[in-house]
Amino acid sequence: MRRDTIFYKLFQQSPTLLFELLTNPPANTDEYRFDSVAVKEPKFEIDGVFLPPESQNSGVVYFCEVQFQKDEQLYERVFAESSLYFYRNSTRFSDWQAVIIYPSRSIEQSKIYPHRSFLNGEQVTRIYLDELGDIRSLPVWVALMVLTTIEDEQATEEARYLLTRSQQEAPQPENRAIIELLTTIMVYKFENKSQREVEQMLGITLKETRVYREIKQEGREEGREEGREEGEKSLVLRQLARRVGELPQQVHQQVESLSLEQLENLGEALLDFTSMADLDAWFNQL
Repeated sequence: MRRDTIFYKLFQQSPTLLFELLTNPPANTDEYRFDSVAVKEPKFEIDGVFLPPESQNSGVVYFCEVQFQKDEQLYERVFAESSLYFYRNSTRFSDWQAVIIYPSRSIEQSKIYPHRSFLNGEQVTRIYLDELGDIRSLPVWVALMVLTTIEDEQATEEARYLLTRSQQEAPQPENRAIIELLTTIMVYKFENKSQREVEQMLGITLKETRVYREIKQEGREEGREEGREEGEKSLVLRQLARRVGELPQQVHQQVESLSLEQLENLGEALLDFTSMADLDAWFNQL
């Protein structure tokens, strides 16, 4: 399950969601927009960036990293990317903040002492989803984040609860957006189940949602696979560029030729890559 993709969809739908997790959010949270940015020399691509409105003279830029796999160089990369982007754009912003979202503390990298000034200060916020409290007591948008982390056996019950709660509490446009994202989470979480099985689990008709229109599982299984493959290819290529630098055309072609299962395996393996040699070794093993 590509949880970072799910979270970035959440942020795109509701940019203010990030600030619900912070103790001291900016006053103008409704004016922020969620985006990804590229930083050249060296080449970085930062997927989760919350940008203040350009109409202001300056504002705080927030960098967000969703980390569900252990990465022993995460902080080195995040702080390097954030600092370099701020350096390149220092006239636009008054300050930068970083928010790291983990499912639990066990995923955090082991070597944190060199980064104590950041981690023990006010510039970095670490969120551990399993410590936010009971999923039913959280705001619905935050609960959707927690839903990605819970066991499959419990997920169905909690998803149905959130659907009911959303219908009772949220206005119609927001309720529809919540249903879209919740069903997306469940389709990813139970991708081995058929469309009808997911419908029965949630007690809704997925034909009414965008996620169903995208996957078209009934009668379009092949098209669904191709759509998933294209999305996975785009994500893997982007993450590879962040890990090992600009990719040669030959590497692009190699990635393009991979099956969906191979792409998902590469997506997991690249978390440990530090150079092009690691990628070459992975292809050699393949």
